[in-house]
Amino acid sequence: MEMEMEKKKYNHGFFAQEMDSLTSLCEVILPPIELSSLEGKEDYPNKDVESFLATSGAQNSLPDEAAELIMKRGLMEAVFIVRLILWVLYTRIGTLLLSGSMCFTMKWPFINNFSQMPLDKREFVVQKWLKHSLFTPIRLAFVYVKVICLYLFFTRVGDDNASNQTWEAIGYNPDKNESKSKERPLEKGVIETKQETDSTLVQSLTKKGFTVTDGPNQSTCEIKCDLVVIGSGCGGGVAAANLAKSGLKVIVLEKGDYYTASDYPPQEGVAMNKLYESGGILASSDGKIMVLAGSTVGGGSAVNWSACIKTPKSVLQEWAQDEKIPLFGSREYEDAMKIVWERIGVTEKCTKEGFQNQILRKGCENLGLDISIVPRNSSEGHYCGSCGYGCKQGDKKGTNVTWLVDAVNHGAVILTGCKAETLIFENHHQSGNVRNKKCLGVIANSLNERIKKKLIIKANVTVSACGALLTPPLLLASGLKNMHIGRNLHLHPVLMTWGYFPETNSEFKGKSFEGGIITSVHRVTSGENNVRAILETPMLGPGSFAALHPWVSGRDIKEKMLRYSRTAHFITIVRDKGSGEVRKEGRISYNIDNFDKENIKVGLRQALRILIAAGAVEVGTHRSDGQRIKCEGLSKEGIEEFLDSVVTVGGAQSMAEHWTMYTSAHQMGSCKMGISEKEGAVDENGQSWEAEGLYVCDASVLPTAVGVNPMITVESTAYCLSKRIAESMKRD
Repeated sequence: MEMEMEKKKYNHGFFAQEMDSLTSLCEVILPPIELSSLEGKEDYPNKDVESFLATSGAQNSLPDEAAELIMKRGLMEAVFIVRLILWVLYTRIGTLLLSGSMCFTMKWPFINNFSQMPLDKREFVVQKWLKHSLFTPIRLAFVYVKVICLYLFFTRVGDDNASNQTWEAIGYNPDKNESKSKERPLEKGVIETKQETDSTLVQSLTKKGFTVTDGPNQSTCEIKCDLVVIGSGCGGGVAAANLAKSGLKVIVLEKGDYYTASDYPPQEGVAMNKLYESGGILASSDGKIMVLAGSTVGGGSAVNWSACIKTPKSVLQEWAQDEKIPLFGSREYEDAMKIVWERIGVTEKCTKEGFQNQILRKGCENLGLDISIVPRNSSEGHYCGSCGYGCKQGDKKGTNVTWLVDAVNHGAVILTGCKAETLIFENHHQSGNVRNKKCLGVIANSLNERIKKKLIIKANVTVSACGALLTPPLLLASGLKNMHIGRNLHLHPVLMTWGYFPETNSEFKGKSFEGGIITSVHRVTSGENNVRAILETPMLGPGSFAALHPWVSGRDIKEKMLRYSRTAHFITIVRDKGSGEVRKEGRISYNIDNFDKENIKVGLRQALRILIAAGAVEVGTHRSDGQRIKCEGLSKEGIEEFLDSVVTVGGAQSMAEHWTMYTSAHQMGSCKMGISEKEGAVDENGQSWEAEGLYVCDASVLPTAVGVNPMITVESTAYCLSKRIAESMKRD
């Protein structure tokens, strides 16, 4: 399959020697193969499939694009390891050290470098790297290249952003159903700094009723308001609405851009790049866990999968009693959940379930297991499998079409493409007050290079609502030192299972990427309704599917992709007791403790049982060796024997033969509430224990993991905190 692409200049800075090795690795990951070598080749008769199989990862500038993305998204040490390994593989001595006798040749100088080795031998060497614990650094480098290469291959589109020529072969058709409305509900309150200059920005703010003056020097300008909210997601959107409604002049800072239903791109790669933190390619420092976090107006609420689950009563009881935070056991919080539920239009029925949820429901029913409908902040008939790329149908009720609309209708202004750099403090010593600082606002930068001036936003109160990954780095970079800032990070770690249901199984209609993303949930319990894990279904575009699937061989990954549209995935989510840290932006460390691993294992085994019971012809996990089993004729004993082999393994950096890649779409707890500065970073009202006038109003204040999709919990908490802030400002 030849993709006609114009030659372009690349800025990755890789040397020719490194590109030689990278190109040869890309060919190993996606080699050209013959249709005749495929299992079940009679199922793939069309020319699109033949063209896809003949395509190599070394073609069509893919290695250069991979190098660009590695440099753009990779942590410094990851880039260093990748480039070092690529350089070593260019040399004969290095190849000998890493490949052994496989690089020998009969011709002088009798040793090939990696790219000169035959493709089958290169593949054999890579397979050895992935299994042997002594090759852990090389394994990490390869996994990084593999993720980038496969993600790019299946998401890259032409200049028209229309399609990828592999999509026909794998049966993928992005949802083109979109809202016909061109309405921009935030229009009267949004200032998109990417369209402004220094002078027009001042004019735009002045027209909105804000006082703008020159700052202390020519490189700054000063904006005065009553309150500034940093972030526009589940926390920031709700806070902005309540505070603006109370009569305050509110500015919302959002580093992402503003999109409406008709603006959202349907293509996976384009959408991920525009709407997610780090373009959707954000991993923990050790590469063990891939993290998804929204970065657009509406934050996570604009790109989440619509699931609306109230905070479990057991969790509220724990927070109220064990953590000694009365809010979570109060009528105030219960009322907030009801108000949130109504404002975001939650419905509790689904008129038509998609392919994956049909399978989850059928498998549970066949086993006599409980299965529940998941309420959603959309209509009962919402049949959209791509809400993770922004809801093009305009049906999902994120903060960008609810709370933020309330905010701008009450005079709030949203500055998009604008990133908070540091908070402004002054010393503040009062007898009897534990807070020795006072927050005066925030200094921000526009991401538009035409705006040269820093923005000094002076406010009586500052609310950080950047989310659990970005609030702690902002507070720490601004000089706060509370020991809880950045710690206690919970991620709801996820491992996946999959089952293949060929088209001949007509009981389940549709394709894996169609229909509501999460409409059903199974709770895996033990004892007296003790929830060990929950099972839901994910959204996986072709790029994410390929990147997260274990790479066993080039032929295997191409076979897997040909089955993409009829492969159902379940996600096993646990309420993690283990936790991590995020003290610098983009630097996530995380530990999965043994208790969490045991719960994940229980969830994985249950998920596989459900897939088998639903009629899958083959099931498997994402373990590095491609762990799987064919189901036809499988006895109960055979099933149990296979399930006994399913355990929870570590990440690619673990010194073990088998490993896996975890994912996370929920982040919380990294700036937790506590009854004192020894117990948390903020008090029960969300105010910093160190700085008066600084509040946190996002998922980072949650005392522990929630154990369910957290949108309702975050919005309800933000509702209570922002109401309290408004009342406090009225008293002052």
